[in-house]
Amino acid sequence: MFWKNKKVLVTGGAGFIGSHVAEYYVKRDNEVVSFDNLSRAKLLNKEIDPLYNWKYLENHYPNIQLIKGDIRDFQKLKEAANGADVIVHCAAQTAVTTSVQDPRTDFNINALGTFNVLETARQSSKSPTVIYCSTNKVYGANVNKIKIIERKLRYEFQEIFEKGIPETLSTNLCEHTPYGCSKLTGELYMQDYAHFHDLKTGIFRMSCVYGPRQLGVEDQGWVAWFTIATILGKPITIYGDGKQVRDVLFVTDLINAFDSFVRSELSYGVFNVGGGPQSTLSVLELLDILEGLTGKRSKITFTHWRSGDQRVYISDVTNAKEKLDWTPTVCPKEGLREVVKWVEENKSIFLEKKSSNENLGDSINS
Repeated sequence: MFWKNKKVLVTGGAGFIGSHVAEYYVKRDNEVVSFDNLSRAKLLNKEIDPLYNWKYLENHYPNIQLIKGDIRDFQKLKEAANGADVIVHCAAQTAVTTSVQDPRTDFNINALGTFNVLETARQSSKSPTVIYCSTNKVYGANVNKIKIIERKLRYEFQEIFEKGIPETLSTNLCEHTPYGCSKLTGELYMQDYAHFHDLKTGIFRMSCVYGPRQLGVEDQGWVAWFTIATILGKPITIYGDGKQVRDVLFVTDLINAFDSFVRSELSYGVFNVGGGPQSTLSVLELLDILEGLTGKRSKITFTHWRSGDQRVYISDVTNAKEKLDWTPTVCPKEGLREVVKWVEENKSIFLEKKSSNENLGDSINS
């Protein structure tokens, strides 16, 4: 049964995941507030349209309330959350490279911003359920300590981790990058607020989420970026040898996991959420699939590995399957067809030169 007639606040509601969350809940007869400061392009220093998903929601769902606001502004966030039954916290600084270049901004958004979300929930008379978009980067370089096997087009974990990374893998004593640190900080506060303040919190350590309306760039959203570059004939730089592997998750499957937790009797949970061992891609394999779907292949350049990059990351989704009665349903090739179709139909948004977005607020994205 659908969860409806509730109020849902989506932070980062103009972003890829946030806009899909907003769409999901408004289509099921809920009051939805989308809260975003519209500055992903400025933060990533990329010529992408920060208003694309904002306009999409405005044009298709005029009953969604759109509020331009920053999660670092506690009072404005608190006003937007007034009466909310659920807060889906998607707003974040999401690029590892940006976190290295500007760690203060990364911390203020991901750590302080998340603290503000929790304080908003704690002070609310409704005690809303909080969903937190965490990341596999909380495991840091511990993932790279796992022995791997090299194949022709990919790396693989040795058999001991054939199901993928469990939630019990240590997050301690390793390099994380500032992004991994700030997201882990937010996650730890989420866990403690669940225990000390009786907040229902669902923490989702996401692997690579992809789907239509993802304005991927080189630093963030690699599946979408490779698709966009392939279709537009743009060159692609591969950091490393291209054999690095991730499990990929179609965005609708992710939101079904969120909603399963919202509707569950669970008061708290930490979940690795990705496509799992059945939905994995290496960079080289993705390029081959895209060539098969589009008949095109970009010029490829290889360069050095990036700091903190994981050779293999695959989510063990057993916990989510057992506790949320959830399983991914969209296979990579099916999902990629949807992304290719969307990019083909919306080439103009990537070809047009965007403004510098200097007046769109301080740095935060979803």
